[in-house]
Formats: sequence, structure tokens, C-alpha cells
Amino acid sequence: MGSMGKVLGVGLVVGCAVAMCVVAGTMVGKRVKSRRRWRKVVKILEEFEEGCATPVEKLRQVVDAMAVEMHAGLASEGGSKLKMLLTFVQNLPNGSERGVYYGLDLGGTNFRVLRVQLGGQRSAILEPGVERQPIPEHLMTSTSEVAKFELFDFIAASLQKFVEKEGNGSVALEGKLRELGFTFSFPVKQTSVSSGILIKWTKGFSIHDTVGKDVSECLNQALERRGLDMRVAVLINDTVGTLALGHYHDEDTVAAVIIGTGTNACYLERSDDIIKCQGLLTTSGAMVVNMEWGNFWSSHLPRTSYDIELDSESPNPNDQGFEKMISGMYLGDIVRRVILKMSQESDVFGLSFSKLSTPFILRSPLIAAMHEDDSPDLREVARILGEILEIGDVPLKVRKLVVKVCDVVTRRAARLAAAGIVGILKKMGRDGSGGIASGEVRGGSHSKMRRTVVAIEGALYTSYTLFREYLNDAIADILGEDISPHVVLKVMEDGSGMGAAVLAAAYSSSGQDTL
Repeated sequence: MGSMGKVLGVGLVVGCAVAMCVVAGTMVGKRVKSRRRWRKVVKILEEFEEGCATPVEKLRQVVDAMAVEMHAGLASEGGSKLKMLLTFVQNLPNGSERGVYYGLDLGGTNFRVLRVQLGGQRSAILEPGVERQPIPEHLMTSTSEVAKFELFDFIAASLQKFVEKEGNGSVALEGKLRELGFTFSFPVKQTSVSSGILIKWTKGFSIHDTVGKDVSECLNQALERRGLDMRVAVLINDTVGTLALGHYHDEDTVAAVIIGTGTNACYLERSDDIIKCQGLLTTSGAMVVNMEWGNFWSSHLPRTSYDIELDSESPNPNDQGFEKMISGMYLGDIVRRVILKMSQESDVFGLSFSKLSTPFILRSPLIAAMHEDDSPDLREVARILGEILEIGDVPLKVRKLVVKVCDVVTRRAARLAAAGIVGILKKMGRDGSGGIASGEVRGGSHSKMRRTVVAIEGALYTSYTLFREYLNDAIADILGEDISPHVVLKVMEDGSGMGAAVLAAAYSSSGQDTL
């Protein structure tokens, strides 16, 4: 080979080497960039996890804050973000109730009518019938004078049809007034156990002329117009219904909590401690208080920038702060906001994430499905990211990241809900923190803790296994091993319907077992 050939050969080798170096350098550069972007995403997760931390000491601060706010709300109207509403319910079902009773549950675009048959001695509740009815859209909104009757007339007509079907397996009620428990899940100022003034409509309803009216009276008048011998015996919300049903089955039930799309709690309070209604005559020395605990707030709640953004962009900023951290309506959107932040800081989710910018696109059942995905390649996570958020080809390590975000959000929610429950027990003196006066009863020469049952309802607790486990574990952590065995959380199904009917029995003159 001539000198020219040697030069060309050397040049070619050098050129290839340079090209390879450039390619290698580019690949290394990409890897460095990729690692840097990954570190950014991991840092977002770590900061979020730190902001959501709920060590037991912090939970105990939330417990104390809840008890303090409960005291303040009982002392005066507007004394606390907790409304602590009087329900006038003083007699809870005790299992001796007999007869046939009805429940009407109006809480959204559907309403349900049901009938229960009670046989005394805490017998099983027989359910001859339950009927769900959609409410025609034109009855949900109106400004005309006539329209205020139409919704209640429609409900009364449905009740009449339901009653006319009875006789199959139930006790005939000829010539007898039928007692009705009415669960009305809209803001109401209760004026007695069976009456309340509608403050405002929510959930898509807007019937102008019924605001400021007694909703029980509206329904009673509609029943009269239909010639139906039936009256509203109790007017309640779903939380009170859950407590009533729990107490029917177990006399140690003293509180109820709902953790589903929304959240609320109620409990049995000593009349002497309800300072804002001193002088109100009570026969039993106790009354059920509807806490409206979704509005609870304390500086001890572990709030992050994502919570602040969610609150400020919501239709009710600075309202329902506790609910926005623990209820099913909001958990998915907190997860979405964290993932969106990660996608803005890095391309780990690819470059297209338009659906990730859609508020409330990730609902809680989807969060539960991703969180509880136990397949080795997290197939369910990949499916939800692809179908719902339109993010395809997500690497396994990124899917694991999403599961971790779900875990952080769910764990915080469940542990805060647990702290809220223990806060109620503390206010009632049933958390064991104050010796004999606080949750203990004397038996002979010994003292022992009282058994305390909390009735609980809502899909977040009943259907989301990890949420339930986190909540139960947190209650045990806060109360400690000596006290926690005496506190029982008992799932109630359909407190809003069955509870209303059973409570109607407790308030019926003919509903008590005389044996």
C-alpha cells in the first residue's frame, strides 16, 4: 500500500473512532440527562411524601385539635369551623322495636323507598322491598310557584305505589298510620326530630320556592294530597341513619362516620355539654350531634402545595378542608396533580399529557385499582394510564412511581380519618387518656375499659382494602395496645335507608316492644 493509502486508512480509522466517540458521548449525555430528569421526579415524590407525613405524634395533635374544635362548636354558634348541628335525636333504636316502617332516602338524582319489618329483641331486619327511582330532570330545577309541589308530589306518588304493593310477607297496616324516616342529604337547619328548614339545594337541584321551607312539611302535605295515611316521624342525614342502624344492632355504638365520596361524622353527646342549647329539654340526657366534620381545620394537618392548589381552584375555597384531604371526591385529583407536576419537570410520562391536565379525571376507584395492582408488571396501572390519561408505553419503574404516589395520598387520608375518629372518642371520654373518668367503668374492685363501637359506612372504607388497613392500623397506633382492643369499627350497610326506617320505629308510639 502506498503512502497515500496508508494516510487514507489511518484517516478512516480515526474518523470512525471520532464518530464512535461522538455517538458514545451522545448516548452518555442522554443517559446523564435521563438520570437527571429521573432524580427530579424522585425529588418531587420525596418532597411530597415528606409533606404528607403522619407520624403518631402529629396524629395525636390532630386528635387534640378535633376535640378542642368540638368543644368550641358546642359552646356557641359559629364558635368553630365544626358546625356541631343539633339533630334533636335523643332516642336511638335499642332492638326492642316491632312493626313495619318505611324509609325514604333522597340524596341525589335518585331516591329510594324501602320498608323494614322489625320483630323486637334485636332480631334480623326483614326487608320485603326496596325500590330505586330516578328523579326526572325537570323536577330538579325550577323557579315557578307550582314547581315547589311537583318534586314532593312525585315522591309521594312513588311512595303510594310502593305501599300499595305491600301485603306479601309483611304485616297488613289497614287503618294504621305509617311511620316514615326521611333521609334528606341537603343542608337543613333542624328544628325538631321530624322537621327542618332547607338552607340551600346542592347536587344539581335548584327549586327556588322550597328554600326556607320545612322539607318534612312539604312531604307531609304531598302525602295528604295523595290521601296516603303516612307521616314523617324523623328527618335525618345519612350519618345519623348509620348511627341509628349501628345502635339497633349493638348498644355500644355511640358514633358513626361516613367516608365515601364525601365524609361526615356524628356521635351521641351528653346534653349538659351542649352549651349553646342550655335549657333545651331532653328526656334522655343525651343527643346525637351532626358534626359536619368535613369542614374541620387545624394547622396540624399536613397540607402540601397540591392541597392548596386544589382548594383554591375548587368551587368552595377555604371550605371543607378536612374533606379535601380524606374523602373519595378528592384523593384522585391530588394524585393527578402530583403526576402532572412530574410530567412538567421531566419526560418520564412522554411528551403528551393533555388528559393529565383534566381536573377530576382520576376517580378514587381508579386510584384504588392502581394502588392494589399486585401483578408483576403492574398491568392495571398501565391500562389506567393508557385508557384514562392516554399515556402509553410507561416503563415499569415509572408505573411503580405512580403506585407510590397513590400510596402516599391514601395513607395520609386514612391516618387523618383515624385521628378524627379518635378525636371524637377523646371528646366523649372514651379514648382512655383520662383514667376512670375517661372511658373506664368500675366493676367490683377492678376497673375496665368500656367497649366502644363506631359504625362506619362509605366505599372508601368498605371497598378500598389498603385504605381500611391504614385507618385501622392508625387507630391502634394512636390508642395504644391497652386501649385499642376496646374500640370496634363496625361496617354498616345502607344506614341512610335502613337507619331512617329503624329510627322512625324508635320514635313511633307503637314501635316499642312491650314484653
